[in-house]
Amino acid sequence: MSTTQLYTKYTRVWIPDPDDVWRSAEIIKDYKEGDKSLQLKLEDETLYEYPIDLQGNELPFLRNPDILVGQNDLTALSYLHEPAVLHNLKVRFLESNHIYTYCGIVLVAINPYEQLPIYEQDVIYAYSGQNMGDMDPHIFAVAEEAYKQMAREEKNQSIIVSGESGAGKTVSAKYAMRFFATVGGSASETNIEAKVLASSPIMEAIGNAKTTRNDNSSRFGKYIQIGFDKRFHIIGANMRTYLLEKSRVVFQAEDERNYHIFYQLCASASLPEFKDLGLTCAEDFFYTSQGGDTSIDGVDDADDFEKTRHAFTLLGVKESHQMIIFRIIAAILHLGNLEIQGERDGEACSVSSEDEHLSNFCSLLGVEHSQMQHWLCHRKLVTTAETYVKSMSLHQVVNARNALAKHIYAQLFNWIVQHINKALHTTVKQHSFIGVLDIYGFETFEVNSFEQFCINYANEKLQQQFNSHVFKLEQEEYMKEEIPWTLIDFYDNQPCIDLIEAKLGILDLLDEECKVPKGTDQNWAQKLYDRHAASQHFQKPRMSNTSFIVLHFADKVEYQSEGFLEKNRDTVYEEQINILKASKYQMVADLFQEEDTVPTTAVGKGAPRISVRSARPAFKAANKEHRKTVGHQFRNSLHLLMETLNATTPHYVRCIKPNDEKLPFKFDPKRAVQQLRACGVLETIRISAAGFPSRWSYPDFFNRYRVLMNKRDLSKNDKRQICQTLLEDLIKDPDKFQFGRTKIFFRAGQVAYLEKLRADKFRAATIMIQKTVRGWLQRTKYQRLRRATLVLQRYARGCLARRLAEHLRRTRAAIILQKQYRMLRIRRAFQRIRNATLTIQAFARGMFVKRIYHQMLIEHKAIILQKYVRGWLARVRFRRLRAAAVVLQCHLRRLRAQRQLRALRIEARSAQHLKKLNIGMENKVVQLQRKVDEQNKEYKLLNEQLSMLTSAHSSEVEKLKKELQQYQQSQRGDDNQLLSLQGEMEQLRMELEKAHGEREVIEDSHGKEKDLLRKRISDLEEENALLKQEKEELNRRILCQSEDEFARNTVEENIQMKKELEEERSRYQNLVKEYSSLEQRYDNLRDEMTIIKQAPGHRRNPSNQSSLESDSNNPSICTSEIGDTEDVIQQVEEVGMEKAAMDMTLFLKLQKRVRELELERKKLQTQLEKKEQERQKSQVIETKTQVTPEHEDFAYNSLKRQELESENKKLKNELNELRKAIADHATQNNSSNDMRDSYNLLLNQLKSANEELEVRKEEVLILRSQIMKAAQQKDMGKNMVKERESISPNASWPNSDRHVDQEDAIEAYQGMCETNRKTEDWGYLNEDGELGLAYQGLKQVARLLEAQLQDQRREHEEEMEALRNQVDLMQEELEKQQQAFLQTLQLSPEVQVEFGLQQEITRLTNENLDLKELLEKLEKNEKKLKKQLKIYMKKIQDFEASQTMVPVERRSHERNMQVAVQRKEKDFQGMLEYYKEDEPLLIRNLITDLKPQAVSATVPCLPAYILYMCIRHADYINDDQKVHSLLTSTINGVKKVLKKHHDDFEMTSFWLANTCRLLHCLKQYSGEEGFMTQNTAKQNEHCLKNFDLTEYRQVLGHLSIQIYQQLINIAGGILQPMIVPAVLENESIQGLSSVKPMGYRKYSSAVAEGDSSYSLDEMIRQLNTFHSIMCDQGLDPEIIQQVFKQLFYMINAVALNNLLLRKDVCSWSTGMQLRFNISQLEEWLRGKNLQQSGAAQTLEPLIQAAQLLQLKKKTSEDAEAICSLCTSLTTQQIVKILNLYTPVNEFEERVTVAFIRNIQKHLQERNDPPQLLLDFKHMFPVLFPFNPSAITMDSIHLPASLNLDFLNKV
Repeated sequence: MSTTQLYTKYTRVWIPDPDDVWRSAEIIKDYKEGDKSLQLKLEDETLYEYPIDLQGNELPFLRNPDILVGQNDLTALSYLHEPAVLHNLKVRFLESNHIYTYCGIVLVAINPYEQLPIYEQDVIYAYSGQNMGDMDPHIFAVAEEAYKQMAREEKNQSIIVSGESGAGKTVSAKYAMRFFATVGGSASETNIEAKVLASSPIMEAIGNAKTTRNDNSSRFGKYIQIGFDKRFHIIGANMRTYLLEKSRVVFQAEDERNYHIFYQLCASASLPEFKDLGLTCAEDFFYTSQGGDTSIDGVDDADDFEKTRHAFTLLGVKESHQMIIFRIIAAILHLGNLEIQGERDGEACSVSSEDEHLSNFCSLLGVEHSQMQHWLCHRKLVTTAETYVKSMSLHQVVNARNALAKHIYAQLFNWIVQHINKALHTTVKQHSFIGVLDIYGFETFEVNSFEQFCINYANEKLQQQFNSHVFKLEQEEYMKEEIPWTLIDFYDNQPCIDLIEAKLGILDLLDEECKVPKGTDQNWAQKLYDRHAASQHFQKPRMSNTSFIVLHFADKVEYQSEGFLEKNRDTVYEEQINILKASKYQMVADLFQEEDTVPTTAVGKGAPRISVRSARPAFKAANKEHRKTVGHQFRNSLHLLMETLNATTPHYVRCIKPNDEKLPFKFDPKRAVQQLRACGVLETIRISAAGFPSRWSYPDFFNRYRVLMNKRDLSKNDKRQICQTLLEDLIKDPDKFQFGRTKIFFRAGQVAYLEKLRADKFRAATIMIQKTVRGWLQRTKYQRLRRATLVLQRYARGCLARRLAEHLRRTRAAIILQKQYRMLRIRRAFQRIRNATLTIQAFARGMFVKRIYHQMLIEHKAIILQKYVRGWLARVRFRRLRAAAVVLQCHLRRLRAQRQLRALRIEARSAQHLKKLNIGMENKVVQLQRKVDEQNKEYKLLNEQLSMLTSAHSSEVEKLKKELQQYQQSQRGDDNQLLSLQGEMEQLRMELEKAHGEREVIEDSHGKEKDLLRKRISDLEEENALLKQEKEELNRRILCQSEDEFARNTVEENIQMKKELEEERSRYQNLVKEYSSLEQRYDNLRDEMTIIKQAPGHRRNPSNQSSLESDSNNPSICTSEIGDTEDVIQQVEEVGMEKAAMDMTLFLKLQKRVRELELERKKLQTQLEKKEQERQKSQVIETKTQVTPEHEDFAYNSLKRQELESENKKLKNELNELRKAIADHATQNNSSNDMRDSYNLLLNQLKSANEELEVRKEEVLILRSQIMKAAQQKDMGKNMVKERESISPNASWPNSDRHVDQEDAIEAYQGMCETNRKTEDWGYLNEDGELGLAYQGLKQVARLLEAQLQDQRREHEEEMEALRNQVDLMQEELEKQQQAFLQTLQLSPEVQVEFGLQQEITRLTNENLDLKELLEKLEKNEKKLKKQLKIYMKKIQDFEASQTMVPVERRSHERNMQVAVQRKEKDFQGMLEYYKEDEPLLIRNLITDLKPQAVSATVPCLPAYILYMCIRHADYINDDQKVHSLLTSTINGVKKVLKKHHDDFEMTSFWLANTCRLLHCLKQYSGEEGFMTQNTAKQNEHCLKNFDLTEYRQVLGHLSIQIYQQLINIAGGILQPMIVPAVLENESIQGLSSVKPMGYRKYSSAVAEGDSSYSLDEMIRQLNTFHSIMCDQGLDPEIIQQVFKQLFYMINAVALNNLLLRKDVCSWSTGMQLRFNISQLEEWLRGKNLQQSGAAQTLEPLIQAAQLLQLKKKTSEDAEAICSLCTSLTTQQIVKILNLYTPVNEFEERVTVAFIRNIQKHLQERNDPPQLLLDFKHMFPVLFPFNPSAITMDSIHLPASLNLDFLNKV
């Protein structure tokens, strides 16, 4: 098919456009050959006629189908030309926000001017190990390709990063280095990268400046060489710099700045250390103010200067050197401000000696002021005969000054770069390296000078190397596929390079003109015109005689010759350099001393020395090296760079600047095209288009274009033959395609033609389907309408009939209603008239009756008034008459009384009357005397009764005092209270009877009120029932409304709490993981030390152990803290120096802490004793009673404890001396038999002495306790006698339970211990010695009793005072109880009983708790002391076992002897016994050498059960050291096995199961009630009796976590290569092809890898293998669930990360395949009963991603549906998938930018994490739930295959 046939209607083309460079249009009329124009329609619907040149027949470029737009690789486009490349880049950059695109081997990187989340650590891991074409384009993919080629081919690599200023070259190079640091080193930043990054602020300060295009433009190129060792780990780095723009030091264009360091130093000039520099603001210096504005928006020069100084410090630059650097920079600024004065018409000039800047310059550099002043204006001319000194003109002096400034800065730049390289240098031998070149791209400005010429010259060389490399790769591809090819004609820029660097080229002519004394730029330009006028790459401008044009590969550039000679000479006079060499500052002198010995490579723009040497012999340096031209130096350094690059495999990164305004995601087509032409991307496209750019593998081509094949061809099995047949039928020209070994190669445009045929075929099929479907739809619609019409008619007719019947019915009803209404209206009118008549009659009759009634009423009232008036008048008259009668009577009676009074007075004066009176008085006196006598008798009788009562009272008091203690313990004095209140009760009985009477009255009233209240309550209950119903209804409504929200909130809170719990658990397990890694590191170091020393480690002397023991044993009651600390110390001693060496510092700290705690314990003990004294004083009654059995036990236990502690000290001292004696004896005598016999003899003596000592000690202790008890009883009796003799009611008796007893007892025992210390020989432990010891003890007891008797009087007084206080307290208590009793009496009898019971229960409970606490404390102390004694005795036995070297024959003989004397075997108790020396054999047979297959037919987790039975036996015999040794050996053995089999899943799973089972056994049989709930009675018998192994359970838990993590890592390593092929790429549903219409290219690394794809079935088989292994080995189901939850999370993370980084899998068909594959995994989970493990929930993000690929993506409703569905995906992930979504067929629509913006708007309220990818290495916290076993220990059988014959059943 010819090309012109493609220009048909509806075909889209590209036409030139002045604004957008290229513009899209659509053909509206078929083109025919010979037409002069092409009819087009633009995108804005305007018509356009495109003219066609008939001679050249240049038709517009064809546009690729939309299905091809947005390709990852530009060479995959069907039509390869400039507009297609530009449009593809624009679509990817603006619509998909993809900044990276491949162009063959070139990575095109567009600067987004925005930070993107695509450079995290997870992205590095995602690209690591992937082929370059498998993932989306990325700088990490290029870096990975370079790293893989270096590792596979062992050849050095280079990454060439080029581009304009501001295009992002430095950032791209930085990310490439970060990738190498992560892949080649550790996961975090390595030291090398950190140092290189630390050098960035320095290099930016001295090498970056503000330009018109970039505020931080790098004005130099650099080549960073990263070195690797044989294992391809980074070992060092080296940096070379090129093309330093020295001219910027002395000149800046408008709106540009000098290098940043000048402005940073000026901004910090006010610092104290910079006062001597003489600096001010940057505007005051000529070298920093030429560009105008000296500041940059948003940049703080002072802050940047601090970063620069900090970077200098990090790289090891001394402070003195830093100050010299800053002095040199300040001197350059002062040099630019020199005032040069012209003389003699400009032929001479001078500098004033008083010039401040000259003085500062000389002082800062340490040079002579007068010499510098002279030689700045003069030069020396040397001839054959003599030497002349000549003055220079003003122009020459200025040029010389500028050259000196540039030279000084260049030398300083080189020195700093060399120092950075020293910091990055390494002494390890370098095996290979990867170089990263960050260099200028092609540049063209309005005014181009010498700098642009050098830059473009370098780019010409790089482009030549690039073209040759691309051409080479293309030809290698054709040869590998064995297809015929012809030489591709590509652009070779060698003529342009020859024009510049060949003999008599531009550089040669420039050097030659520089040698001419009077050479000028005009003369040099004229020579160029004469010499190269005929060159095709050289042109002369029409309007200028000083400019020339060079046709570069990218564009033609016009250079201004002015200044070329001066910049090329770069003249620095020798006299000025010699002055600087003589500087008093050594560093300044060294900067210029190097010129005499080392040829510098700083050219045109400066560069340091290059370590890569040329193959040619080095050029001998001239005596005046500073006179070598810049062009010559630049050419040499460029040749060295090209040699380095040619010796490596290059990789290219072309950085594009999308716009000059630095706006994010804005694309300027003009600027982009300009850079694409300059960087060689279009040349790559042209080379690819010249050959076969589109390449398809046979299976991909078959799957894509099978629709074009017929059934006969499809029936064949050979896909290659089918493809050949199809292409031969469709494409007639055989040159348009070629068949390779594995691929089909197409010319440009052929894939588009095939796509057009495929689209036509689909279109025809679509039309047929549409036609059939539309006919079916119309028929269905007609039938539905017909049926609907019939139904409507039926219902309409029925409606009309019903309407008529209704009308008739309503008419009849209306008539009836009218009749009834009229009747009702007449009836109501009649009744109204009748009622009115009756009302009038009633009112009239009433009026008449009322009148008659009122008349009668008035008459009745008048009669009543008359009656009352007449009565009042009669009463008034009666009262007046009665008053008169009374007055008369009074007068008469008064007269009679006066007469009688006179008669009585006369009688009283007579004697007879007085006699009568005296007779009465005598009788009264006699009566009074008799009464006095009777009272005296009664008084005597009362006195007698009083004395009797007093005696009875005293006896009663004595009796009450005896019984008071019992009453106080039972009722707290309630009986005494009752006795005192009996009188009050008698008085209250009457009141109670009266109250009963009132109560009856109140009860009656209460009954009435109660009835009323019941009635009211019933009413309220009814009302309450109604309100409850309303409330329930309202609650039901509220619950219906808020149930979903509440449930959702509850779920979220639960999830949050679970998340926090898992995070906490994760942090805990991470700590465990770090601990295991540190422990592993320690094991490795210990192994290395063992190899180095070739001798076992020295074990600590046991005497040290005893010294440590003595620090923690004090003769006092041990607290829990001290006990725990002693346990820790004991553990450290048992482990020995081999394990405790690394923790010695910790041990010393613990020992110090023990001492501090002991001091604190003593203080607390003192305070406790004081409190005890006060408490004993308050307890008066308790001290009066006899000593209870508890006191006796306490005294006995205290004495026994103190005796044991003193004895323990003695035993330790004796044991240390015994060990020392044995050690001395061992060194003197080599005979082991003699030593063994003597030692055994000593041990036998020691045992017998200990036994006898124990018997004697028990007797002495019993005797002492009896003596103390008798003394206390005696004291008690004496005190009671004194109390009985006392008459005082406040009498008290002494307290016999004071703390003095304990102190004196301790004193007595200390005296006894002193006696023991005096006898240090073993012979003292005989019977006589023990009697002496008992005598000493009795003597001390006698002293104790004597001291008590002497203190009795003082104690008595103190006790009396205490008793008085106690009586006061008791009185207060009685008053309180009386009040409580009164309150109780007011309650009902039932409540009184209940209240009394509660009070009694509370009192008894408190007393019981106090007693229990005291008892527990005593028991704990007793157990602790017993345990310590056992430990010390066990140490003696262990020492015996360790020192005694018994031969194997003798051991076996002893075993036989033991077997011979054993009793008859009983039932197996579930314990296994072994000897200490057999422990290594047990660990080796049961752990180290054990294979899981050996116990596969036995009980699962058999090794764990065997180990527990051995532990149980050690616990049974109370051998703590054996338990410790066995558990430690077990843990170390498991770790050793796991380290050896670090990649064996079966072995790791086996020991995870056994470790967990051992942990469960230690919990199940620990004796703790929480773990014994499911045990049987038999299992409870197997519990541990003596030891608490809680700490070992924690250690085993940590070990289980480590094994679990290793298991996950092993399974993850096996599954990870399968995930992407099986889940994303596997086509489980046949017929769904996701192959895209692109010529997919496999890169070198991908070809070498081979085909290693996996199917989903293979991955499921692998999961089945994991599951069966774990189940067979008895791993807990909960752990299995957690394992698969972790593995499925990794499947989800890896698949989703790959999906987010691959454009080719983001399609609808992939979404369907992915959903099907996930459903298969979910079905597998259900089949294995793992649906409750949470594994399916971890796949939720991947499921939602698959659904997102399948959902519609067009309307706002679709956006809302996506946002509500994709809750497990972050906003960035959703947007990324939408950007990557690519239609497989042209019938699908792309996701529009507006839709993506709508999605972002809906999701902007989410608070999603910023990272794009999931952390597939994240590990969930693991839980090991308690899972008890139903197997009993006695039912376990030991198989003979384990070789455990040395284990004896117990």
